Amino acid sequence: MISYQFLEHGRPLQKILHETPKPAGTEVLVRITRSGVCHSDLHIWDGYFDWGGGKRFYVKERGCVPPFTLGHEPFGTVEDFGSSVSRLDKKLKRGQKRIVFPWIGCGKCPVCTSGQDNYCVSGSRFLGVNRAGAYASHVLVPHPKYLVDAGGIDDAFAATLACSGLTTYSAAAKLPELGPKDWVAVIGCGGLGLVCVSVLRAKGVRNIIACDIEPLRLEAAKKLGAKLTLDTRAPEAAQKLQALAMGQLAGAIDLVGMPATAALGLAALRKGGRFVLCGLFGGELVHPLPPFAQRAIGFVGSYVGNLQELKEVVALAKKGRLKPMPLAVRPAAEVTEILESLKAGAVVGRVVLAF
Repeated sequence: MISYQFLEHGRPLQKILHETPKPAGTEVLVRITRSGVCHSDLHIWDGYFDWGGGKRFYVKERGCVPPFTLGHEPFGTVEDFGSSVSRLDKKLKRGQKRIVFPWIGCGKCPVCTSGQDNYCVSGSRFLGVNRAGAYASHVLVPHPKYLVDAGGIDDAFAATLACSGLTTYSAAAKLPELGPKDWVAVIGCGGLGLVCVSVLRAKGVRNIIACDIEPLRLEAAKKLGAKLTLDTRAPEAAQKLQALAMGQLAGAIDLVGMPATAALGLAALRKGGRFVLCGLFGGELVHPLPPFAQRAIGFVGSYVGNLQELKEVVALAKKGRLKPMPLAVRPAAEVTEILESLKAGAVVGRVVLAF
C-alpha cells in the first residue's frame, strides 16, 4: 500500500510504500478511492492548535507523532475482512463501496457503548487524528459497524460526509427549537460552512444568513440556499447581522472558531439564542459573564458527530435533499500543494483526493 505522510510537522508530505495490512477477526480492510482534505488537517500538519494568549496544544499529546498519515474523510471499497466479519454483517461483500466512520472510540467505555464514540476519552482511535488516516490507499477498520453504505451518492461527495456533513449535521441538532420568524447564521463558508447551509436547508430551515469575508464563498452559499449574506469585514458587523435577522437570530453556528467570529455570533443572538462552536482556528474568548444569564443565551461546543448521525446524513444525501458544496477531485500526489492552497484560503468548497 501507499500513504502520504509528513515526516516532520509542516514539511511536505512524502509518498511511502509499505506492506498492506491483513485484517483479522472483526477487522475490515478498505481500499481508499476518495479522501477529503479538511481544514483541521492543517492544524495536525502544523503540530498544534492555538489556544490563544501564546498557549498551544500540541497534537503529540494525543498520540499524533510523525511519521503520520492524515485524512479523516475516507471513502472506498471493501477489499478484505477478518474471519469474524461475516457473522457480524452477513450483507458485507468484497467490492462494496462504503464510507468509513473515522471517529472510532475504544468501544468499551460507557461513552462508546452509548453510541458516542466521537466523545471517547478512554482510548479513541480517530483516523487521521491519532491513528493513520485516509491519505493512503488502504485503511484498516476495527469493526464492520463503522462502514456506511453510500450507494447512489457521488463518490467524492460521499467522502466528505464523514466529517463536513456529519459535523454540521450534529451542530445543527444543537440549535434551539426554531420558529417561523427565527434566523440562523452560518459563520464561515469554507468546506464546512457551505455544507452547513445545505444541511440546514435539508432540515427545513429557510432563514439562513451566510457570513464570510470572501465574495466567492458567499455566492456559493447563496446557491446552496442561504437567503442572505454578510461580509463580516463590514463595520459594526454584529449590528448588521442583527438587522438582517430582524432581531430574531436564534442560532449561530461558527465554523471558523476565532475570537472575532465568536464575538460576532454571541453579540448578534436574540434572547434565548444559542451559539454553536465547531471551528478550530484558534485563540481565546474574553466575554463578560452576566449577559449569558441576562440574555439567556447558550454557548455549546460541537465535535464532529456519532455513527447514527452519519447514517442520518447519508440518508438525506441518498434522498437528494442534501446538495453538495463545490467539489474538486485531484490526484493524491498533489496533497501538499492542496494543503498549501487550503492554508492560503484559496479553496472554495472541498478538495477530495483520488487514489
